[in-house]
Amino acid sequence: MEISKKSKSIKNNRLAKHLPSSVVQQLFILATWIALLIIFSLADPHFMKMGNIVALLLASAVTGIQALGVTFAISTGGIDITPGLGMAMTGVITAMMMVTFHLPIWVAVLIGILSGAVLGWVNGLLIAGFGMQPMIATLAMMLVCQGVALILSGSKPVYTTDQAGFDQIARGTQILGIPNAVWIFLLVAVLSWIILNKTRLGRYALAMGSNEEATRMSGVNVRRWKWGVYVLTGCFTGLSGVVMASRLSAAQPATGQGYEMYAIAAAVIGGASLTGGRASIVGTVLGALIITTINNGLQILSVPDPWQKVFLGVVVIVAVLVDVYRQHNQQKAK
Repeated sequence: MEISKKSKSIKNNRLAKHLPSSVVQQLFILATWIALLIIFSLADPHFMKMGNIVALLLASAVTGIQALGVTFAISTGGIDITPGLGMAMTGVITAMMMVTFHLPIWVAVLIGILSGAVLGWVNGLLIAGFGMQPMIATLAMMLVCQGVALILSGSKPVYTTDQAGFDQIARGTQILGIPNAVWIFLLVAVLSWIILNKTRLGRYALAMGSNEEATRMSGVNVRRWKWGVYVLTGCFTGLSGVVMASRLSAAQPATGQGYEMYAIAAAVIGGASLTGGRASIVGTVLGALIITTINNGLQILSVPDPWQKVFLGVVVIVAVLVDVYRQHNQQKAK
């Protein structure tokens, strides 16, 4: 029996040795998500019903799109906490373009995404142009977004129910019965993977996060590329605002608060380091699914909202502690 156990252990060690650490980490995250699905399914049979799975996937689309954008900001060693209230602002702008100015849906959607890009441009100006701390700059812009959303909407929801076809952006089911928002999320994830792994923007973002001074000394225009990263993150915020407004058939100026924490938590759970230099798009997608599954599962179990916030807060703390532990091990290895 002992020989069998030893043989199995040796095989596992060999497997771990031959797999890259990033793959092992992603497999662990995947196993965690599957374990959560099993636990919530056993706790309540309604959890695995098709209607709830669709709701879970729809929620993960918004959180996931934001998390993918935040992943780029984190990879530079920065942070962006505007996605939550930025989503409210861009959603209101998108809805008003259709309802107030009677623009075609595709034009309104484009303006909504561009308004997110403008938000990212301003974030980049403050951080890369004026040298402000990313946390302070984006905190200030988060409040600006909230104010703009409330001013433009008159502090009231902007309903889009009479805009035929707009709700299909998120809730339509064109392929395999899966909501379009989920396909948009997956498409953005593929695009993000290409940008992070195959383009100069992604390579420079990781390089800046690892050692900004060394990256600058190697001839990279750090200011310009970092600015570009925040514009990209803003585009993702704009897209999440469009998807959320479509999903609700209304732009809610008061929505979005707390979403930034879900996005940051998803990126960190997925393997992004808060000190920069390391990020994983696949990991972020799984991180978003984990956050949404926990949220959905706790709602199914009728856990009171305050306790849901406590639980998710603990998950964020654990994710950050795991990141600190990883950094500590890396420094020891050096």
